[in-house]
Amino acid sequence: MKLYPAIDLHDGKAVRLYKGDYNQVTDYGDPKSQALRWKKLGATSLHLVDLDGAKDGGFKNLEAVKAILSTGIQAELGGGIRSIEQIDTLLSIGIKRVILGSSALNLDFVKEAINKYGSEKIVIGIDCKNMMVATHGWLNTSDIEATEFANRLKKIGVKTIIFTDIAKDGTLSGISVESTKKMVGTGLDIIASGGAKSLDDIKIANEIGCQGIILGKSIYNGNIDLEEAIKKFEK
Repeated sequence: MKLYPAIDLHDGKAVRLYKGDYNQVTDYGDPKSQALRWKKLGATSLHLVDLDGAKDGGFKNLEAVKAILSTGIQAELGGGIRSIEQIDTLLSIGIKRVILGSSALNLDFVKEAINKYGSEKIVIGIDCKNMMVATHGWLNTSDIEATEFANRLKKIGVKTIIFTDIAKDGTLSGISVESTKKMVGTGLDIIASGGAKSLDDIKIANEIGCQGIILGKSIYNGNIDLEEAIKKFEK
């Protein structure tokens, strides 16, 4: 199981949002310093989100991303990626894999990206409110149910889903076990995201069949000791 420390980027800084609310921001300062912090504790890959890009489209934190990559740590990135040209740019600067969120509702775009780069380079972020897919930085909710959407993606070659229950994100209230189980049931590789508060959450995610888990507020606040967690759960 892979553990991914999260660095959310907003105005060039590392931040955390509460339940995806852009008005409830905690500032953690310099993204490169945070990357080095997690690398020192044993992390081998980071989960990056361009929050500004997710809301408005385009690249808003590319310099911060380049600074993070300069530390030598691997990273995946999502947020506002809506064209093949953007994917090209991110892969060319060293991003290991690109996460498509709102743009993944366009299945033709996903299929094009999978055909060009392969399923190892393109993963899909499914962010949900009550199991309904949310879009555009979580500001809108679609009428598409999460597992139904996942099954559509599976048919066109997607292999990995990052699943976030927005109601849990940044709350330290525990992962959404039943919802995540439903996603694992699709047969896709599921990376759990949102709500992890202790080693027990990582243990549960592992036991229900998740391939990885994203850790945010829990490691920033010290609820989870990242070094201990990596030693215990990463294989």
